[in-house]
Amino acid sequence: MKIAIIGAGTIGLSWATLFLSKGHTVTVSDPRPDLAQVVPRGALLAEPVEQAVAEAEVVQENGPERIEFKQDLFAAIEKAAPSDALILSSTSGLVASAMSEKMAEPGRLIVGHPFNPPHILPLVELVPSPATPDALVRRAREFYRSLGKVPVLVHKEVDGFVANRLQHVLFRECVSLVEQGVVSVAELDEIVTNSVGVRWATVGPFQAFHLGGGPGGLRHMMAHLMTDIEPETAARLAEAAEREYPLENYEQLCEMRDRLQSAIIELKGGVN
Repeated sequence: MKIAIIGAGTIGLSWATLFLSKGHTVTVSDPRPDLAQVVPRGALLAEPVEQAVAEAEVVQENGPERIEFKQDLFAAIEKAAPSDALILSSTSGLVASAMSEKMAEPGRLIVGHPFNPPHILPLVELVPSPATPDALVRRAREFYRSLGKVPVLVHKEVDGFVANRLQHVLFRECVSLVEQGVVSVAELDEIVTNSVGVRWATVGPFQAFHLGGGPGGLRHMMAHLMTDIEPETAARLAEAAEREYPLENYEQLCEMRDRLQSAIIELKGGVN
């Protein structure tokens, strides 16, 4: 597959490494003067964006996070790229409907936001605009799956998407605790990497509390320890958790969680 990478910063170069490792033909475009020195071996270079995308089947954009710049860039990409090329953006917070305002077919643009570094971490947040056809979203999802990624559809455009919003809230609390003198920077990192870090690497927040609630699941946990959550909301969340993680499989789910978490702890000890 012919893939064009627009923007060769940290994210773009990481994508290039992954695409090349999967056997794709990769062309990189960036105005930086040291481009030839920083791209991975095997990547092709193209100075103008139009040349880079002319024969591309997929375009992965990684340019500066400036909305006006993005709008002009995607208008140029759309004109120069084949009409059936996937046009994807690695933006960490801008929404497709805003970035595509100058495109003739705004629905062609889909956010494919990776978690850094893309050649290591599996997540890609797929965030289409309301104008994006479902078939195009499916193509983007299959493309990322073919790379070994875990593409997760974000159903509504929201600034910052999901992972970064969660990360931002947690980091604000980290800063607050350190600034209050509760813990040091290193102590806080040690707390996270030996508690929620291990937990969330194996089960997400909802599944963690669902299993932590015992045979009664998330419903039991919220009724006893999360009484600040509105009863209607708690009921909806409990039903969703019970649907995704059936309580009749409670023991098997706990066994899987324990096995995975023990493996991570053992690996951490070996690395340290």
